Amino acid sequence: MLPDSIFFDGRILFLTEDPERLRRQLAGEDLELDEALPLRDQISTDEITPAFICYHFDEKLGDFPYLGLKCGEAFPVKEGTVRAGGFAVSVAGKRRGKGSSREASPYAELCGGIRLVIAESFERIYRQNAQNLGLLTSTDFGLMPRLRRGEAIPLAEFTASLDPVTAEIVRRGGLFAYNAARLQGDVVPPLPTHAPRPMTYAEKLLARHAVVDATAGTLGLPVVKSGDGLFVKADWRFSHEYVTPMAASFLEKALGPDVVLRDPASILAFRDHLTFLHHSMKAEHRAMGLLTVAERLKPVQEAFCAKHGIRLHGELSDGSGSEGICHAIMAERYALPGQVVVGTDSHTPHAGALGCLAFGVGTTDIANAWVTGDVRVTVPPTLRVRLHGRLRSGVSAKDLVLHLLAQPLIREGGAIGHVIEYQGEALVELDTDERATLTNMAAEIGGFTGLIAPDAETLRFVKERRGEDLDLEPWMQGDVGAEYAHTLEVDCAALGPMLARPGDPGNGVALADLGAAVPIHIAYLGSCTGGKREDLRRAYEVVRVAATEGRRVPEGVQFFVQCGSEDVRRFAQAQGWIAAFEAVGAVVLGSSCGACINAGPGVSTRPDQVTISAINRNFPGRSGPGQMWLASPATVAASALAGRITGI
Repeated sequence: MLPDSIFFDGRILFLTEDPERLRRQLAGEDLELDEALPLRDQISTDEITPAFICYHFDEKLGDFPYLGLKCGEAFPVKEGTVRAGGFAVSVAGKRRGKGSSREASPYAELCGGIRLVIAESFERIYRQNAQNLGLLTSTDFGLMPRLRRGEAIPLAEFTASLDPVTAEIVRRGGLFAYNAARLQGDVVPPLPTHAPRPMTYAEKLLARHAVVDATAGTLGLPVVKSGDGLFVKADWRFSHEYVTPMAASFLEKALGPDVVLRDPASILAFRDHLTFLHHSMKAEHRAMGLLTVAERLKPVQEAFCAKHGIRLHGELSDGSGSEGICHAIMAERYALPGQVVVGTDSHTPHAGALGCLAFGVGTTDIANAWVTGDVRVTVPPTLRVRLHGRLRSGVSAKDLVLHLLAQPLIREGGAIGHVIEYQGEALVELDTDERATLTNMAAEIGGFTGLIAPDAETLRFVKERRGEDLDLEPWMQGDVGAEYAHTLEVDCAALGPMLARPGDPGNGVALADLGAAVPIHIAYLGSCTGGKREDLRRAYEVVRVAATEGRRVPEGVQFFVQCGSEDVRRFAQAQGWIAAFEAVGAVVLGSSCGACINAGPGVSTRPDQVTISAINRNFPGRSGPGQMWLASPATVAASALAGRITGI
């Protein structure tokens, strides 16, 4: 148990927009809050720990926190400077920790000496990861004068606003300590009790999966509501190669080498992120030995899976890619309506398109879930998005979600930690691949997950992809009168193609309002969001005429096409789509996350390069040092042929 009061022996680091003020702090100067303003808002985990830093999965991460932090046009934090600065507290603005679920980010801060992170608001996964590790969090800027005076802060101030389960995890210094006490019977999670009430579909899913008695294996509560702390049984638990080694290390350190995993048949592993890394790692990173560091992730993951009997969807034997991206394979082969799916990636909500509750978790969460079979959840509120009318021809789900990301409620963090539930007549004409774009990018919205209640399209998809006949159960929808935190009404017929300007997925602009021509160097069609069957079909409809006429991508432009899974690639090959892409000069790559995670062909190599991409996020450095615009697959294909950003 942590002491009743906490003393923070160290300096305060303000993550400010001004690079010179940040450099001054790293050099030893202490600033007051008013001197540090404005603070950086919307700091992503890509900035806290860039992808190449996450090849490390031990205390070495403490040399690298904030290495990718962009302040103005500069990156002022260098290797080792945070650890050397003696900082105990780190302060930022709104939406700290947005983006990836990588626990490497708060773990790097912790290993670098940070014991408390303060922000105006936090992204859900980042804050949960911090709590699981024992890194304290607060939104109270009034703590800083007290910290300057050397005052010890009562632990109760860090737990006051938390549900009982989360508060006890914080008091015990992290999730491993809490679960050790839970499994020994020293702590029993309190179960919520409520009078009957209408529930949203997400609340129903959580109520049905709530762990009532972990020893007896009993599940199910009659009612839950927003704010309840629960453990819920997961039907599927998965991790990829960035996380499996760290999770295995955490697990062995906490519970020993002979730990037994619960129901390994429902645990999956994927090697999908780094299969093309050797094609794109820049020379300076190779000189640092990072390729060797990254390559050790593969054997560690393989050994762990072999030891515990876990199915690993890995690299293809000929080295041409992977079996597929974890989210794509989960939707195509595994997830079913009414299930709970947890994975170590913020885009796990991809499978929410099938009517299951799929959400991202961090390293500590998944390591614990391997042993307990369940995962901690604070029941989230729900943002209802009602889609009226029909999307026009040439307008896709990617355009719709880029429109949503630009809305003030979402841009300002009003949907953080919410279930994003899509309803309305526009869904009728969106197949499951398109729906998956909506649920997948709940991560960019800042949501807990994205969710669509299952319907006839869900049954069609499962039958088509797996040959299975399903029946929907009457409970698989929200109740009349269920409580929604917010409702956004969208006139789909009024929407046109959208873009997101470089720097953030929320920098939305209508393609029609772009103005001056934007020449491009790279067009990238791929990732879990942009590499599905329907994504490739829409892009093919753009390039097929050019392919027939012998027109090609202009000189000086590179066009990359990368499928989300080998199942998709084989289908696209049979349809003639791959041949058409190659006919116009596209380079077709094997299935992998690739450029989306800065680990494969399609990344930029110079700051002056401009990329238009179908991936889901464009944070600084996410896919190279250049300027990345986000767009739909059709817009990416049209822009590749034109050599500038344009529509169909």
